[in-house]
Amino acid sequence: MPSIAELLQHAELVDSPPWVTKMASIAELLQHAELADSPSAQLDAELLLAAALGKPRSYLRTWPEREVAADCAAVFAAHLARRRNGEPIAYILGRQGFWSLDLDVASHTLIPRPDTELLVETALALLPANPVAVLDLGTGTGAIALALACERPAWQVTGVDRVVEAVALAEVNRARLQLGNARFLASHWFAALAGQRFQLIVSNPPYIAAGDPHLSQGDLRFEPSSALVAGVDGLDDIRLIIQHAPQHLNAGGWLLLEHGFEQAEAVRELLSTQGFMAVESRLDLGGHQRISLGQWSL
Repeated sequence: MPSIAELLQHAELVDSPPWVTKMASIAELLQHAELADSPSAQLDAELLLAAALGKPRSYLRTWPEREVAADCAAVFAAHLARRRNGEPIAYILGRQGFWSLDLDVASHTLIPRPDTELLVETALALLPANPVAVLDLGTGTGAIALALACERPAWQVTGVDRVVEAVALAEVNRARLQLGNARFLASHWFAALAGQRFQLIVSNPPYIAAGDPHLSQGDLRFEPSSALVAGVDGLDDIRLIIQHAPQHLNAGGWLLLEHGFEQAEAVRELLSTQGFMAVESRLDLGGHQRISLGQWSL
């Protein structure tokens, strides 16, 4: 039986792997999967093997003794090699869960994260289920917009992004989820929205400072810098959004922004200075002030 190291060494021979003389079982492949640098090595290995097999993770535990065909083992080996290089699981698999949705992802968009679900949760609590217009700025995969559209069928949700590939990906996700109350447009923030107003504007914009050492660590190394970096203090895009949002908000409408955990005070000050009322920040899953919000004057 070849070791995982041997599979990785010869993974390029997927079409005809003569080095495979004996198939390994699911349990054996998982046992020898080496992902020492990953904080979630066991979960990563299970997700990658399940994907290589085209099965759910539950299959691995139900049938641990089942042998894995050589072609599937080679795919698993290639997945492991990419993960050992630090590539995020979401990019390897092309999918990421967010809220209650399973979304296609790609390297030209940010990977949706659990902390961003706080934006969705807060938005749903702010407004009733009545018909309203909602805007998601910098939509990426469409995660926030589609979660809101899914939970509130009466809402009309617009998602915009300046990256045309991201807009196309968001539309793929919308079509697969069959959500007719969402649409996606190419726009650099508000540029393509002249004359349009909304009851709610949400955004997870770039908010990392240029030169931040975290940009060269972990998953951020693989994500697009244009979706991460916003000037020397990380607030350039947030300033722009806060400045122009009043032109696109109905009276009494809300602006919700995700930001860095050390930026809450600065964002609240920007909102208050612009004239927003009821300004506050909310805590994420880690207990950090992760989003700030304000209501436009009645």
